[in-house]
Amino acid sequence: MPLHVDHRDGVALLTLDDAERRNALTAELVDEIIAAVAAAETDDAVGALVVTGAPPAFCSGADTSNLVRLGSDGGEDAGNVRGLYDGFLSVRDCTLPTIAAVNGPAVGAGFNLAMCCDVRIAGESARFDSRFVRIGLHPGGGHTWMLERAVGPQAAAAMVLFGERVDGARAAELGLAWRCVPDDTVVDEAVALAARAAEAPREVLRPVKQTLREAPWTASFDTAVATELERQRRTFEQGFVATKLGGAAKP
Repeated sequence: MPLHVDHRDGVALLTLDDAERRNALTAELVDEIIAAVAAAETDDAVGALVVTGAPPAFCSGADTSNLVRLGSDGGEDAGNVRGLYDGFLSVRDCTLPTIAAVNGPAVGAGFNLAMCCDVRIAGESARFDSRFVRIGLHPGGGHTWMLERAVGPQAAAAMVLFGERVDGARAAELGLAWRCVPDDTVVDEAVALAARAAEAPREVLRPVKQTLREAPWTASFDTAVATELERQRRTFEQGFVATKLGGAAKP
């Protein structure tokens, strides 16, 4: 099985493990990622996800045999490339908090997988490599959109157009990663951070994540206040504050 799922402290740890392909996104692995995310969503014991790769790579991108096949048919079958996105997009669509523990190269679609997570913890050996243009391919899967939002237009252009690769320390400087840590601690650091989120009720985590996703397109500050007030009211009604604070807070 190219994907292992472990559970630690309320966190589902998804480990890509296909050493022969450096954890490339094959059709089988994509299907397993989708299934693992769906299982976590329905498991009340899971409050957050961590995605990582078995060393020495995080994820080397889409399976090259698929890319060669799609590129050799003159584009006639290129519409099927959308299926290559489904694995990392299932992570992006997950309603629970997600963290990427990037412990080696994250290339192309593997870079997308890391960016689809809410937070990235980078190991010292992490390498964020767009690579699309260098293999004669336009970026896909929301790559430019996610990257520009993460690092700004100049850094995104440097990485996509000019092929600049970013290591873990530089990723943290750019804001692409939350922090850079030694390789032998990256998974534990990610799980520990995810476990802090998992302590909160899922009924709170999900609307908070939704609000964060919507924030950049909220029309005004007043709209943001109104949205937060409505969702905050729901959590008061559910009684979580009273429970957490020992009855001190009143709805």
